[in-house]
Amino acid sequence: MSDKEKTKEYHNGDLTVVWKPSICIHSGICVQMLPDVYDPKGKPWIQPENASIDELKNQIKQCPSGALSFYMKSEQDEPTQEEDFVKIHARANGSLLIEGMLEVTKPDGTVEIRKGRATFCRCGASQNMPFCDGSHKKTGFTG
Repeated sequence: MSDKEKTKEYHNGDLTVVWKPSICIHSGICVQMLPDVYDPKGKPWIQPENASIDELKNQIKQCPSGALSFYMKSEQDEPTQEEDFVKIHARANGSLLIEGMLEVTKPDGTVEIRKGRATFCRCGASQNMPFCDGSHKKTGFTG
């Protein structure tokens, strides 16, 4: 994770939702799945107390960019055996979704460590290379 990367945390008892606005591609999956928790016009926009811990975990695991993550007060942050594998999913007409422990070298040579999920641009129009920023929707990219 870059030192400049901002994160915001929202607490629900034992679970903390972590949001990284700089990598959010605004897919809207969070709002669609849990509209009582995620309200882009609300203050705060994430209210995790409006869902169960299981509902939050399930939704956060669907975040395509990895901008949403969580940690439990009672869990240690150690990778599981499943996390040892890097998984790559080509999303229809969109980005590459990559899951795992990632070391990403950006075009300017800086290195960023990502744990969890990240979406990578396939259309070439992203203003946040190598990451997807949703520009493929405007360009009509197919792939």
